[in-house]
Amino acid sequence: MALMLMKFDLAKRVKLAQGLWLLYWLSVMVGIIIFSMGIFFKIELRKRSEIMDNDESHFVPNLLILVGLVACGVNAFGGKVCHDSLDTVKFTKWKPLLKIYMCGCVVFCIALFVTALLCFLMQISLHFALAEGLKNGMKYYKDTDTPGRCFMKRTLDMTQIEFRCCGNNNYKDWFEIQWISNRYLDFSNEDVKDRVQSNVEGKYLMESVPFSCCNPGSPRPCIQHHLSNNSAHYSYDHHTEDLNIWTRGCREALVSYYGGMMNSIGAFVLLFIVLEAVVTVGLQYLTTSLETLADPENPESESEGWLLEKSVKETLSGIMTKIKSLCKGNQVQEEDAEAAPT
Repeated sequence: MALMLMKFDLAKRVKLAQGLWLLYWLSVMVGIIIFSMGIFFKIELRKRSEIMDNDESHFVPNLLILVGLVACGVNAFGGKVCHDSLDTVKFTKWKPLLKIYMCGCVVFCIALFVTALLCFLMQISLHFALAEGLKNGMKYYKDTDTPGRCFMKRTLDMTQIEFRCCGNNNYKDWFEIQWISNRYLDFSNEDVKDRVQSNVEGKYLMESVPFSCCNPGSPRPCIQHHLSNNSAHYSYDHHTEDLNIWTRGCREALVSYYGGMMNSIGAFVLLFIVLEAVVTVGLQYLTTSLETLADPENPESESEGWLLEKSVKETLSGIMTKIKSLCKGNQVQEEDAEAAPT
């Protein structure tokens, strides 16, 4: 017995076809939006690719671009089928393709679900990519004369200013690296000599941060040097006073930014799956109602439409039987091919 059987007359079929036509073109617009989201996300990742130690981070935006293009093609085809369903002659030429198209729609919905899942899971890989990338970027901050690293200082400064952050985990990360180039250090100065000689690796370390860590909203002029030395500044206590530099780490800020973007895109794709499921079910009812016309010569005659021709159990068993027969057929062909040379 057919699953979710419904009766249709001409008026119902026309309304269903027109409604589906509108929904399919709405889906085309959604596909364009997903494509645009993929492009936008790819551009945002490109902007900060220098501080990301992961080339695979572009897999998700590339997948969104592909899914958006496929959505446009699949739904444009569905809209054309719904438009031609009102004309018996035009609809006849689409009949052989409809079963393949319906299976393709199911596969596409599964692909959309995987895409949404990857959008949510990407935040984990992004967290590690940023952790390593920011750590390396801070090491290369001073290398403004080294080919390939000339713009690292600018990238990190703009990132800290834009996202109101400082360092990798926090501002103290700058204390552990030499971020001032040797060309700007006076090695005849005793203080510089002492700092370099006191470090095992011969680095010039200090309790300072770059200017881009400064909070412009602070009423006090920016204190970016001797941050842990209370006596170096008047009326200053780094334990109790709110520092006038950003205390949030850039990794947290960037993961929050990209994570929010990915969560929004993932939720949007999940909603799109619902829309795709609705139009796929609607098209199944439309095609079955047209195939079961009581009098094919009379379009005004009544018909029946269903979601599945048999029950769910029978449909699944039928699919399994077909798969087994295909596997057996392939096995027989392989055995014949092996036996032929003998």
